[in-house]
Amino acid sequence: MSYTREEEDGKDVIMFMEPSEATTPDKPSSSDSKDQSAAFNPETGEINWDCPCLGGMAQPPCGDAFKEAFSCFVFSTAEPKGVDCVEKFKAMQDCFRAHPEVYADQLDNDDDEDDDEVKDEGKDKDEGSEKNV
Repeated sequence: MSYTREEEDGKDVIMFMEPSEATTPDKPSSSDSKDQSAAFNPETGEINWDCPCLGGMAQPPCGDAFKEAFSCFVFSTAEPKGVDCVEKFKAMQDCFRAHPEVYADQLDNDDDEDDDEVKDEGKDKDEGSEKNV
């Protein structure tokens, strides 16, 4: 419960609040902490390249390629979103492949997807050859 009391001269205001009703500057609200941890702030239109959520991807050696691709995607107005950024993402992946010692995690995931596609294509070919027999 909270209430306000004005002094008789009308210039001082005293407010009494329960701790749960008050917010302190030392404790950011949940929306503040969420904004600080997001890579893109739609209110300012800025990208936070130091955001931990980017996992260091904006750092060298492929940081510039990542920044170009990510910026393109964030600001893309194409449908589907980011379809106009394919070449930038390919350039970023090429950079990742040129530096496997730094980007091994990203390459492992990429290779797994490629392997799955090759296996699926192989199945289709095998099934087709069985039908012809």
